Amino acid sequence: MRRLALYLLIPFVLIVVSFYAVPAVLTGGMAFTDMDHRLLWDFIGIGNFQHMARDFLLPRILKNTVIYVIATLSIFNVGLALVLALVTSAVKRPVGIFFRTLWLLPRFSPPIVYGVIWLWIIDPTRLGFLNSIIGLLGFNEVEWALYYPMAVIVIANGLIGASLGMIIFYAAIQAIPQDHQWMAQVDGANWLQSVRYIIIPQIYWPLTFVTAFQTLSLLGSFEYIMIITGGGPFFASTPWSLYSYLTALGGYFGVFRFGLGSAIVLVLVIIAGGASLFYWKLFRVKRMMSVPKIEVL
Repeated sequence: MRRLALYLLIPFVLIVVSFYAVPAVLTGGMAFTDMDHRLLWDFIGIGNFQHMARDFLLPRILKNTVIYVIATLSIFNVGLALVLALVTSAVKRPVGIFFRTLWLLPRFSPPIVYGVIWLWIIDPTRLGFLNSIIGLLGFNEVEWALYYPMAVIVIANGLIGASLGMIIFYAAIQAIPQDHQWMAQVDGANWLQSVRYIIIPQIYWPLTFVTAFQTLSLLGSFEYIMIITGGGPFFASTPWSLYSYLTALGGYFGVFRFGLGSAIVLVLVIIAGGASLFYWKLFRVKRMMSVPKIEVL
């Protein structure tokens, strides 16, 4: 039986090695080369990292990344997602199903469709959705992507990112035995008190999972930012992941710098690893993986 299980795992191991492990090793090795469009493995040691240390843009890119990840994660991917899960679990079931389905539609759509919708929302002319509203109120048009680029990408990514947490939190809330909330109501607890003392403590692990997963996801995401603002103006909305992508694939001045881009990605991988260890300690994940002290027969 064990040999059969190993045979069944072989295709999945090959997929992981071919499409994850090998590209990761190649990217790590490429970070120590001066590879460009010629695709020559000219090893330069830590030359790319020395170049990064002299790059005057990287402090701004790092600041953008921190603001983008923390704001999107706390306000939308966890905060708004939890509110949506609580509200849709408190209303009638058909209403909740309809609302969650509606909120999930952007996630099912291609990124370019969602991005184009946001381009229409923040269009700087009166044809844009936001400007048409403020125009009716008697105000002048606003170039949202020019003056508020970070707010635009945080809201755009947050609204679509909240859907994942909403579904996970809703499922966790539904798994709580109804007896617990009934007993709280008998003791005189209102809805907010039930949320604070009954629901939140019992969905602790889903909260930690969504927080950790969405942090790593936000560190590596950039497609919506590239579509909506392009990282501008003047790198005002460029996170670390987009900077590495544009550096490697010629987004800046049409120069392909695969080696430097890989070095920037390698630093991002180290940051993500540090974030993972931080969450491991903060949320005491090892306790969740420990053997239960009570045996269930």
